[in-house]
Parts: sequence; C-alpha cells; structure tokens
Amino acid sequence: MAPVWHDACARLSCNRCHLRLRWAGGACARLRFSGAASFGDCPAISAATSERNKMVTDKASGGSAVLQRGAAFWSLAALLCLLQFASSAPSPLYSIYQHNWHFSPIVLTAVYAMNSLALLTTLLFVGSISDQVGRRPVLAAGTVLELASMVVFAEARGVAWLFAGRMLQGIANGAASGAVSAMLIDLQKPGSRLGALMTNVASSGGIALGALGAGLLVQFAPAPTHLVFIMLVISFGVVLVLVALLPETVKRGAGRPSLRPRVALPTEVRSAFLGLVPALIATWALTGLYLSLGPSIVGTLTHSTNHLVGASVIVAFNGTGVVMAVVGRAWTVERALYSGTVLLMIGVCLAMSALATRQTALFFAGTVIAGAGFGPSFSGALRTLTSLAPVEHRAEVVTAIYVASYLGASLPAIAAGIAVSHVGLFSSAYGYGDGVIVLVATAALASLRHRRPAAAARAAAPLAAHHELAPCPGGAPALARAA
Repeated sequence: MAPVWHDACARLSCNRCHLRLRWAGGACARLRFSGAASFGDCPAISAATSERNKMVTDKASGGSAVLQRGAAFWSLAALLCLLQFASSAPSPLYSIYQHNWHFSPIVLTAVYAMNSLALLTTLLFVGSISDQVGRRPVLAAGTVLELASMVVFAEARGVAWLFAGRMLQGIANGAASGAVSAMLIDLQKPGSRLGALMTNVASSGGIALGALGAGLLVQFAPAPTHLVFIMLVISFGVVLVLVALLPETVKRGAGRPSLRPRVALPTEVRSAFLGLVPALIATWALTGLYLSLGPSIVGTLTHSTNHLVGASVIVAFNGTGVVMAVVGRAWTVERALYSGTVLLMIGVCLAMSALATRQTALFFAGTVIAGAGFGPSFSGALRTLTSLAPVEHRAEVVTAIYVASYLGASLPAIAAGIAVSHVGLFSSAYGYGDGVIVLVATAALASLRHRRPAAAARAAAPLAAHHELAPCPGGAPALARAA
C-alpha cells in the first residue's frame, strides 16, 4: 500500500511496515519506528520521502537555485573543507608570528583558543538558527565573516590582529558549519549516511590540507604570512557566488528567530555524562595541543626550522581522521568507543615515549595512532549519551556535549602555554599526555556502567542513519556528525 502524507500533522505513514516519519523544520526528518529497522528498509517510504524532500527544497528555493541537488551536495562538502582549511592555516605560522612579535607561549595558545571559545559561543546562540531563517542566509553571513577574518590575518600587524582574526573565524565557523552540515543531510538520499560521512571527511581532510597547504606556502612561496590568506580571501569571494546558487532546503519560519541557548542534562543522562565527560575533554584537549603547540614540539624534536615539518604533525593527526571516517562508518557504538579509547591511549603513550627518547619517527607513529582514535572515541561517547537522552531533549544534550568539548579544546591548551613558560615544552607535553591518558581510561571504565542501558535505549527508540549522531542538523558543528 502506498504511503500516506498527512498535511495536518506533517506526518508520513506506511500501513505495510507501520513506519512513521515526521518532519521537523523543512527537510529534516524526525523518525518514529514501529516495525522497520530504518526508513531505508521501506521502498515506499524511501520513494515518498525523496519526493517530499524535493518538494520542500523546490518550494523553499522559490525557483532561484541554479545548482542541482547532486552538484549542490558536493559543493557544500567542498565549502566545509575550505572552512576547515582556513581554520588550520594559521597553525604553521604561529612560530613566525612569535618570532616577529616576541610573545610568550601563553599568548600563542590563547590566540588558538580564541577560535574555539568564539565558535562555542556562536553555537550556543545561533547554532540552529538556519532551521528558522533558512540555510542560505546563514551560509552567506558565515562566509562574509570568514572572508573578513582572512583579510584581518593578511593585514595582521600585531598580536591584537591575531586575536581579532581568530574571533571572527570562530564566529563564522560556528554559524556556517552547522548550516553546511544540516544542508548536506537535507540533500542526501533517503536512508543514506553520505551526508554524515562527507561532513567528517571534509572536516578532518580540510584541517589536514590547511596545515599542509599553509606549510608549503610558508616554506617555499614569497610573503609567508600573507599569501595563504590572500588566496583564501579570493576563494571565499567565489564561495559567496556559489552560495547564491544553492537550493534552499528550509522554508523560512514565521515570527522572530529564537536565539535562546538550549542546554540541558536530563536525569537519565547525568550519570553517564559525568562518566564520559573526561573522554570528551581529553580527546579535544589533545586536538588543541596539536593545533597550537604541535609545530613547536616537532620543530624542537627535529631541530628543524622547516615550517612544512611543523605542519606535518597536524597532517598526521588529522589526516587519519579521513581514513577512520570511512573505516569506522558502520562500527557499533561500543566498538567505536572502546577502539577509539585504546588507540588514543596507545598513541599518546608512544608520542610521550618518543619525546623522552628523542625519536622523531616514533613520535609521528604515535601521533597517527592517536589521531585514528580521536573520531571513534568521541563519536562513541556522543552516540552513547544521545541514545540515553529522551527524544525531546537530545538537541540540548548535544549542545551540552559540545560545551564540554570546546572548553576542552581551548582551556587546557591555554594551561599548556602557561606550563611551557615555567617548566618547558617537553615537560608540559609529558604532563598533558599523562592527563589525557588518565581521563580517557576513567571514561572507558565509567562507560561500562551505561553500556546495557544505552543499548536498550537505542533499541527502544532508534534514530535514522543520518540522525544517529546528532538528532537535529544545525544544532551542532561539523564533527557532531562524525560517523
């Protein structure tokens, strides 16, 4: 029997498999199951969903879009990659800025952390605003801010310019990355995980490519502190034109958009959150260490002033995220969490041993292994917590997760900068690594208590493939959708 669309309640039902779909804002599907394992298992629902999404997209676009859905999807993946490219491009330049302007490691890590803090603040207030005003306006505003931040970096004449550039960049990423991730899911085929997969691949790949590209330009091209940002200014100028050609996937809502932050920890989640928050902090703190002090560490270890060598450690850490996004896309929650934890601990132990013995190859091997553990460990914790949360509170729980994560990415990095000024670079790294290992191990043990309740919750109220990790697109940044 053909599926039936109920306009009064925005609900689609199929009497053959008893599957229920409900749209929550544009093409974003909230699913309720009563028979099928996923909505992709019902051909009738899949076909009707595809047609409904196309109708919503065409109506919201008002006929102004030029790009077809497939071209728009891959253009958005490229845009997300470019945003992450720009976010990591300053990392290989920090040592040059530090040498030219004579600031301390504390200032260096604070400049890095400014991006995360601005991004977090933006996510809290406007992370899901694209569900209310449409994807394209938010993308356009984010792109303009990103372009402005690149101009600030290109013209930087002191530390204050770096803080301003990183702040603008954080605001731009906080607004645009949620809209891009949501739009990728809007445009993917029903039942597909391609949107989540490409979000993760584009994010990790963009960070790796940004560090590599900036390192190459700094080392071999003229105007090392200007050229990469001038190229990015031109690139984001092109992106502004591209955004105007994208199809709109959300119909603008009536009334004023809400900017009220939504953060909550329901009773069902609090114990698990307290147990797993050490893993969230540890994984993101490790990322903060590599992106802020990673080039300085590897430069000291190798006694090299080659900026490409400094950038390579960021490539080693984040480049493995692209591989793991593909390899681990079908892993269970338990396998992701525990495999990621083991890889993180092994990688950090190897990296710290390498610093103690001054073995460069071992340090890079440990970095690669730790990078491979980041995605699975974080996504396993995220999926455990979202599965325990009541459906009506999942978006608030995801926001709470990212509050902890981005604070973990910024505040420990600042603490490391303070420690470097007092005890030295390698001693600070030892302490940092020990802290990461203890936090991850603590979270792994705590997660054993919640393994069965989380599995039962997922069986009782499963989510669609593209909502398994982040229940509401646009309410979380790119990495929320890591598979």
